Amino acid sequence: MNNPVIIIGAGLSGLRAALLLTKQGITCKVLEARDRIGGRILSESVPNQEDLGRFDLGPTWFWPQHERKILALVEELGLVNFVQQNEGDMLMERFQTKPPERCVMEEHIDARGVRLTGGMQSLIDALAEQIPAKMIELETRVKEICMDEAGKITVTVERAGGKLENMSAASVILALPPRLVARHIKFSPSLPTELLTDIAEKPTWMGSQAKVVVVFDRPFWRESGLSGLVLSSVGPLQEIYDASPTNGAGALFGFFGISSEVRQHMGPEKVKELVANQLVKLFGRDAENPQAILYKDWSSDFNTAVEEDSSPFKNYASYGQPPSAGDWEEKVFFAGTETNSQYSGHLEGALQSAEYVVSKILTLTSK
Repeated sequence: MNNPVIIIGAGLSGLRAALLLTKQGITCKVLEARDRIGGRILSESVPNQEDLGRFDLGPTWFWPQHERKILALVEELGLVNFVQQNEGDMLMERFQTKPPERCVMEEHIDARGVRLTGGMQSLIDALAEQIPAKMIELETRVKEICMDEAGKITVTVERAGGKLENMSAASVILALPPRLVARHIKFSPSLPTELLTDIAEKPTWMGSQAKVVVVFDRPFWRESGLSGLVLSSVGPLQEIYDASPTNGAGALFGFFGISSEVRQHMGPEKVKELVANQLVKLFGRDAENPQAILYKDWSSDFNTAVEEDSSPFKNYASYGQPPSAGDWEEKVFFAGTETNSQYSGHLEGALQSAEYVVSKILTLTSK
């Protein structure tokens, strides 16, 4: 195989596929439109206060009791994990004009998700360390994928400055949300209609979501026997969890109950103001002066979502591998959490999809 396998997307699926193929002696190139690696995995620090820790604005948990691929990878990479903090009472916010209700929470600790010390970004960073740095090309957006009559594949990319460039490929792994492929990448010859319809209708996981993390000097809610867990029907956050690192700073993160259209109409500052007010109502004066409010609206990230993703999806059955690629069969492969039917939306699904695609490529190269 003289030409490399080109992997489009430097998220968890793309990087895992690159590592597995590289270990088998297959040359790869990972192309990423963003100026960073990780895709929807994003862990941020408070500006100029990195000592407070890194906080997840994308995926936060995995469940080792039944997600074996990610558990094995975390152990292989020597990463440290810890169980989500839920000790203490929870709060229920049911009325805008009344204080929240305090409830005793009954929960089995084995059912809790597990977090990584240093945030989920530590998984991406550790994977990237196993891959030659020159293999990953950032700010490189794929515009077109062509195949001639002899089966030769050419990938046209746009660099940061707008310059177009052609690359030859043995095959292509599309490790990004399927809707981005349908919307932004041209194929010549065209992909089969059935496949295009399938990927255009496959909702982007997190595509309608936003996440906020509010950082404090300490997890003060624990001092009064609260877990940090809140369920709210009046919002703006409908679910809140303790996002504190294992020591030092305190943090609360939440998922929104207001739609992407409303969030985007309000703008980030107004959204953060509403969040701050909600936390003061829930937790009192200790919540009045946070160190920072970190906010990420995935629905407005054009490297993640398309317009159709703005509405929360309901059709979970649409997840899984797309149908036959026709002329592109054995040339183009789909990876990513949306293409795994068992663990779609989870990091486990991203890993399983990468391993599935790599196994197909290895089978083809061994013929």
